[in-house]
Amino acid sequence: MEWSDEGILLEARKYSESSSIIEVFTSNFGRYKGIVKGGQSRKMVPFLQPGSQLKLVWRARLQEHLGIFKVEPLRVRSAFVLNERIALSGLNAVTGMLCSFLPEREAYSSLFGATEVLLDMLDKREIWPISYLKWEMGFLDVLGYGLDLSKCTVTGSKDNLKYISPKTGKAVSSHVAGEWARRLFPLLPIIRDPQPDNDHDIVKALEIVGHFFEKHAAQDLGLKQMPASRERLIETIRITTKNENST
Repeated sequence: MEWSDEGILLEARKYSESSSIIEVFTSNFGRYKGIVKGGQSRKMVPFLQPGSQLKLVWRARLQEHLGIFKVEPLRVRSAFVLNERIALSGLNAVTGMLCSFLPEREAYSSLFGATEVLLDMLDKREIWPISYLKWEMGFLDVLGYGLDLSKCTVTGSKDNLKYISPKTGKAVSSHVAGEWARRLFPLLPIIRDPQPDNDHDIVKALEIVGHFFEKHAAQDLGLKQMPASRERLIETIRITTKNENST
């Protein structure tokens, strides 16, 4: 068995004195693991870093085997994130979320494209957090748990949509929320329109979207907790935003 593709490195770990096991997200074959012979060498270690864009050839005797990767670097993204807190925590959050929630060996070409664009924006501090929120909402949708904010789940009306049901992820209008309003999530403007000029309450929005990953997607997949890297990203955004607002 053999295939070739382009992929994003999600994780690399030592396998032997000279080899590594890597996990990648590819355009046409989804999330894959495999052995890289010589992956511990001085030549390969600098580009076998999370976020790197790689040219890949995977070979195995049988499809179900772990297989061997031949890799060539296309873009190394880790260099420009080391001195930027949000970029570094953001890169770790993206790779952590994909490793946790993305099914193995299933193609998600549109998500791959969106992830590639997101990672190429890591140096754009002013728009990256809102772009990450938009990416997460798209990821949630790809997994089948996307928010439906087009109309009220009770009346079907498109007017006065003010809340989100924690159970269904659907919009609820103010007319029918009543005494249940305190149990619902607010339908924040940033969730309806995640754009750079509409970035208020971004931490709160990420917490709301995280609820649907944790209480719906994670439970169905048998995951016990969200990736710690995502929580670190939210805390970094919270601190950075607070510091910027105080200056």
